[in-house]
Amino acid sequence: MTALRQLGGYGLLALYFIMGGRNTVTIAGKELRTYLASPGAYIIAAVFLAVTGVLFVNSISGTFPEAAVRGFLEPTALFVVPVIAPILSMRLLAEEQKLGTLELLLTSPVKDYQVVIGKFVASYIILILTISLTFYFVFLLAWKGDPDLGPILSGYLGFLLYTGAALSVGILASSLSSNQIVAAMLGFGILLIFILLGEASGLVSGIFSTILEEASVLNHFNDFSRGVIDTWNLVYYLTTITIFLFLTTRSLESRRWR
Repeated sequence: MTALRQLGGYGLLALYFIMGGRNTVTIAGKELRTYLASPGAYIIAAVFLAVTGVLFVNSISGTFPEAAVRGFLEPTALFVVPVIAPILSMRLLAEEQKLGTLELLLTSPVKDYQVVIGKFVASYIILILTISLTFYFVFLLAWKGDPDLGPILSGYLGFLLYTGAALSVGILASSLSSNQIVAAMLGFGILLIFILLGEASGLVSGIFSTILEEASVLNHFNDFSRGVIDTWNLVYYLTTITIFLFLTTRSLESRRWR
């Protein structure tokens, strides 16, 4: 048990340094307080819970209902997340640019990647807390039915990875415009393209079809929702998050030369 605690401690310490240390934690804490002090996060959470509640009821009201989360997670991933993620992240850097505080932040003894990761972590925590509200549906499934725990856990794991990727896209969009509405629309547009790549893969054949299918952000989630945890899907989402956060960092760095 002592060895496990030490291993866990070392893991948290490594994560702390990967995230950028104290500066990143400070920025994340500041953004969290901003989220919790404004009504926006609560409105988003309420809308998210209401829409997923409707989707959940529809999923268990069909001719052949199943005690699983796939019925409401998949339509949520398709219709709700591409809207919610850009709205939640649109203010992170766009507002800083509009108020003129981004230049002050970038000239302070804080690295660009620490700013990006800190803001991403804060928005991700808010989104995770919002998603956790849907655990009530899982409780209902367990109370009224006999659900298989494996697909439920894998479904939520994939959903968290998928929403993380969507948030990273939203943060990149927020760094490209000082207008929050424009940033939200740009983030939605990028996500829509990555979702439609899966549909476009059916229009071509051969290696081009495979490339489009593998590039689709939604196709990789569908495996999770069916109870399949594939290492490639994990790698895809983690790589996607890393790439978009890297691009956001480069976007901030480019402001130094403007």
